[in-house]
Amino acid sequence: MNGVRVVSDPEACRDVWERLWPQQCVFDLWPVRACFARHFDRPSFFITGEAAEFRRPFLLALSWIEEEGYFGHFPGETWQGKTWIEQNKIIGWESFPVESVINAVDGKIKIRYLDADFLPSWNSPPRVDETGYLFYPPAHDFSFERYRQCFPGKSRKKLDQEMARIEALGVSFHHDDPADIGPMMEMNLSAFGPMSYFYDPRFFAAFVDMIDFFQKRGMLRITSVKIGGRLAAVDVGAVWNNTYTVMAGGTDPEFTGVAKLINFHHIKWACEKRLASVDFLCGDFSWKSRFRLTERPLYQLCLPDTADEPS
Repeated sequence: MNGVRVVSDPEACRDVWERLWPQQCVFDLWPVRACFARHFDRPSFFITGEAAEFRRPFLLALSWIEEEGYFGHFPGETWQGKTWIEQNKIIGWESFPVESVINAVDGKIKIRYLDADFLPSWNSPPRVDETGYLFYPPAHDFSFERYRQCFPGKSRKKLDQEMARIEALGVSFHHDDPADIGPMMEMNLSAFGPMSYFYDPRFFAAFVDMIDFFQKRGMLRITSVKIGGRLAAVDVGAVWNNTYTVMAGGTDPEFTGVAKLINFHHIKWACEKRLASVDFLCGDFSWKSRFRLTERPLYQLCLPDTADEPS
């Protein structure tokens, strides 16, 4: 392929990533991706071109997922056979030599969670993968009360009654206690079993490393709720580039409604801190649609183009 090269050495991959990849969200940070690359240990396959013959430098960052038989987006951190990290990108797709890349790759390419701003126009019509959910404090003038007014009167009254019932049991919040990470994972595993991200020891170890990175960089936010003195819910996320990304959590099933309580807390805190957004990520949880969040579709791409969805 004229002017196109394949990079597999880890340090060389890091170099091209840090030179070409835009730094917009927490998942764009190389150290975050590296946590999962280290524990899943997939062969990297970065296809890139920076020669003058291209309209702009391009990068397709792939990992070979052997057990599934396809190239997925780097670092190939699979959960239930699907990659987990969101807002993946194809950099410089305008210059992307599609046929040359297909010929160079010995296998299918299946990319999930593609950011709409980095979705190739030649992937037409685009196929929606999943929908992410975000809250934008500026849209409500950084006012939690103004946000609450978005709910219809009956819905707001019902939610207020539900929150009052929980608060009557004695609610307290505390933050950034690393001792709550273990209980969070235990509650998540108890609720979801084999469907939990943390059921896979590779994902478990990578997530712990990512938390450690966030903590060292001052990005980590742990939110914990006690009800009647008992730990009832824990959420873990990161604050970077004026965005709070809520990544995982666990709740005690005995306390019905505690998930709504902690998520209202996230939204209220984001308004107080005047953040640009809160990213609740994808995931089909009923509270997301009820909370009047903004939907953001993420897309999938298969090469060669087929009707198959990434699996």
